[in-house]
Amino acid sequence: MGEGLLKGKKGVIFGALNEKSIAWQVALKAWEQGAGLILTNSPVALRLGKLQDLAKITGSQVIPADATKMDEIENLLSESMNIFGGKFDFILHSIGMSPNVRKDIPYERTSYENMLKTFDISALSFHRVLQTAYKLDAIKEWGSVVALSYVAAQRTLSGYNDMGDAKALLESIARSFGYIYGRDRKVRVNTVSQSPTATTAGSGIHGFDSLIDFSERMSPLGNATADECADYCVALFSDLTRKVTMQNLFHDGGFSSMGMSLKAIEQYQKSFDECDCDDK
Repeated sequence: MGEGLLKGKKGVIFGALNEKSIAWQVALKAWEQGAGLILTNSPVALRLGKLQDLAKITGSQVIPADATKMDEIENLLSESMNIFGGKFDFILHSIGMSPNVRKDIPYERTSYENMLKTFDISALSFHRVLQTAYKLDAIKEWGSVVALSYVAAQRTLSGYNDMGDAKALLESIARSFGYIYGRDRKVRVNTVSQSPTATTAGSGIHGFDSLIDFSERMSPLGNATADECADYCVALFSDLTRKVTMQNLFHDGGFSSMGMSLKAIEQYQKSFDECDCDDK
């Protein structure tokens, strides 16, 4: 990628926790391409993570915000506008958490209280960010908002639980708000459906290592890394994609278009005699 693709642009990055985070890699790539940044995460994540280290690297300010609380989002975006001296150019939403997944509660015995928390954190937070940015008129014309999603929004993946429902809602919000934001302010809203990536959050999903291996075997180009996803997000923040909006963009090495690959067939052939999996 050429240098300076985001020169002069400014943006807010939600959700970087540590070096494994896709949001961390997006922030690094955006900074390397010339962008000025505000970094944000929940107060709990700030205590557990290493966001201040990223802020030092990129020369960014950190503003804590719980994305489930409207007043904190409004304070974050208002303060960002003050720091930037006006409107800014892009937002990355990289927020997701399921109490049902964390507590290993299966989908068929879900806790609805937990499920509502999953939706609130992982999807409705995106609507709050968009609604608040729209109300404050915080994003410049031809700006870009990107949220990270996963193919479980379209396909059932064992163990992904209610996060699949949350990602489906996230993508729907991008389309619905993308129409309004594009019509009224010429702001783009898209989701990126990324390969399974070994982030701190993703690694908590039951059978995640097997999921990564399966996806790698199924994808003609192999799984996309967090670093490669960051490049894609930077392109979506840039002026090169000004007419791309309301899309769920698969960044998964071709996985989403596959039915069965030769690598997967060969692997399963080896285990057919041993696998007692008729009912799985």
